[in-house]
Amino acid sequence: MTRPGCAVWPSHRLAAASFGSRAVWWLRCLVAASFALAPLQAQQAPSVRYGVTKSKDTVTVGEAFQIRVRVRAPADADVRFPENPDTAGTVQGRDPRTIEVVDTVQALDLVAVYRVAAWDVGRRPVTFDPIVVTYQGEDRPVPIEGVSVFVRSVLPADSALRVPKPARPLFETQPFPWWILALLAAIVAIALGIWWWMRRRRRPRPAVVIDPYARAIREFNRVEAMGLVGAGERTRYVALVVEVMRDYLAARHPDASLALTSRELVHALRRHPTVPMELLARVLHETDLAKFAGWTLNEQRARELAREARAIVEHEHRASQPVPAPVRKEAA
Repeated sequence: MTRPGCAVWPSHRLAAASFGSRAVWWLRCLVAASFALAPLQAQQAPSVRYGVTKSKDTVTVGEAFQIRVRVRAPADADVRFPENPDTAGTVQGRDPRTIEVVDTVQALDLVAVYRVAAWDVGRRPVTFDPIVVTYQGEDRPVPIEGVSVFVRSVLPADSALRVPKPARPLFETQPFPWWILALLAAIVAIALGIWWWMRRRRRPRPAVVIDPYARAIREFNRVEAMGLVGAGERTRYVALVVEVMRDYLAARHPDASLALTSRELVHALRRHPTVPMELLARVLHETDLAKFAGWTLNEQRARELAREARAIVEHEHRASQPVPAPVRKEAA
């Protein structure tokens, strides 16, 4: 028998050889066997296994399903999964690809999850680029083959029941959105209404002209209704009545201001012949005595001063009225 890498030794010479020659011969056989097995060990490829599973075998058009590609390789290898299927095909990706790690200690065990959908009926293949496994600086492609899914139609059994939509025009014209104009018009109308209302609020209200004589008569009656004389407040009663009289004279003659004293008021009204000056001076003098000098007024005199103040207003009102036409002719 001939051993690889060893010389042929006849039996009669082998028996006569020394022990040292036999040891050298066996050593040479071991070295030759190691050099013969070294290329075989270097040519062994890494163990790579993969599998493909689907969440559904039959789907409808546009229904999403998952394809899981699992790869098991040596722990020190590098695995690169392909991206989603080509968008030009009938099966396209719905979400980005995700990778799940199962094990990294005993071996590199990874799962790539593809969420895809089919857009045509029938048996449709799913085309992936190959998986690339890098081990000890060498790239090894692992093709993913035989992946397909059946896409069933959702139409009724009798396709004649399906009424197709009319063909769309080549150039579509959008109708003018009239509701936008209506909304703008409503906004403009509301804005104008608010502007008009704010301007109307800022506009000064027309002054209501009240007849000084009618107001004086109303105030005289209000003071009488207070019952101050019967309550013993005669000075207050006379002061209120004289105040009403002065308000009337100030409304009738601008120079009879309420800021004037009694003497200044009498001096200012001397140029107006419609005012009874003697009666006015007496009423103002006695009222000042009662208000500031503590002059005591009895009930009779208080009522007389009130009647005289009314008489001054009545006299001035009658004297300031225009003369009737027949009286003018007789005077002429």
